[in-house]
Amino acid sequence: MPVASLGCSTAPVLRERGQREVFCGLTGIIWLHRKVQDAFFLVVGSRTCAHLLQSAAGVMVFAEPRFGTAIIEERDLAGMADCNEELDRVVDRLLTRRPDIKLLFLVGSCPSEVIKLDLSRAAARLSIKHAGSTKILNYSGSGIETTFTEGEDACLAALVPDLAADISDVPSLMIVGALPDVVEDQFLRLFADLGIKTVHSLPARRANAMPPVGPNTRFLLAQPFLGETARALEDRGATRIDALFPFGAEGTTNWLHAAAQAFGIDEMHFRRLIAPGRERAKRAIAHSRAKLEGKRITFLPDSQLEVPLARFLATELGMIPVEVGTPYLHRKHLAQELALLPADTLISEGQDVDLQLDRVRAAKPELTVCGLGLANPLEAEGLTTKWAIELVFSPIHGFDQAGDLAELFARPLRRRDVLRV
Repeated sequence: MPVASLGCSTAPVLRERGQREVFCGLTGIIWLHRKVQDAFFLVVGSRTCAHLLQSAAGVMVFAEPRFGTAIIEERDLAGMADCNEELDRVVDRLLTRRPDIKLLFLVGSCPSEVIKLDLSRAAARLSIKHAGSTKILNYSGSGIETTFTEGEDACLAALVPDLAADISDVPSLMIVGALPDVVEDQFLRLFADLGIKTVHSLPARRANAMPPVGPNTRFLLAQPFLGETARALEDRGATRIDALFPFGAEGTTNWLHAAAQAFGIDEMHFRRLIAPGRERAKRAIAHSRAKLEGKRITFLPDSQLEVPLARFLATELGMIPVEVGTPYLHRKHLAQELALLPADTLISEGQDVDLQLDRVRAAKPELTVCGLGLANPLEAEGLTTKWAIELVFSPIHGFDQAGDLAELFARPLRRRDVLRV
């Protein structure tokens, strides 16, 4: 399915480096600990980090969560205590209490220079100590080094070197990105019906089910923020399948079609198989079109979902993207998405929040997608907003979620109309 050569493929990008309003990569633990069912995420950080995770995850008092915080005190930072010995004690106590943990991530809340602890060496040492029962890996969720969804990217990239080598001569497909189980199951059924026999997911739902990788692995990114994971997979010999991301009827069709072409699936078989889901998605999307068509929208940088979501809204719902801001722009992975955005869309990377807010106030879009900290102040100024975080925590991929995705953008406008006096 050819993609138009116009759009924003070669458009200049406004790059800003200033004060930003976005969660740190630690917040990825909130959905990752639910996805990998026998993994545990131990954050090595401060009490502030512990409070962030507890409040953001909304853990009930009687819950038994699979994440926790090894709190670094002032005496640790001052070098008055041996952090490695303390970390060993915490890990030993944790694994004794929770023998069901098969994969333990040590997650740094600050760079090694700040916490005075090399977590990569600690993970290697502890992994040897607990060999045979628990695999121990590490990654950084530091707000200095990662933004919101980059926590998932860092986590999955840490898994890749430890994946088994795929020495099979049979090509396999890997879906890369943590998806809600119901969405993942929908995609797995579609690929099976297409005739792609070997399909894996990264991350898998259990530690011992992580997929193998090798020269015959073809992978589809389900999320646009997995740049480091993609590079790690390519270093292992895997090949990325270039496609739109599976948002909306057209994005999902293109994503599935790219895989079908890579595996030599008959074109007519593909069209017959996906036609019902595609038409169902288009009908579901149509319910929101009247509310959204012709409305202008601005995305402030948050999750790196901004570019494909703007493409979906522009091509399938008739919205007009004024500015599409994203924390980081991976031109290669987003080439097809950028090609479908209106040519006059302002693409911005990074953030200087004061300058960006000035542009929002000047443009006065009908809808602004932004973080929680900016939504209420903008609403107080008379601008209608959409919480960006809801787009990360809601099932929005695939045919069966396309109508719900459109409704997430239509709902704030309906609320505004109801509340208008």
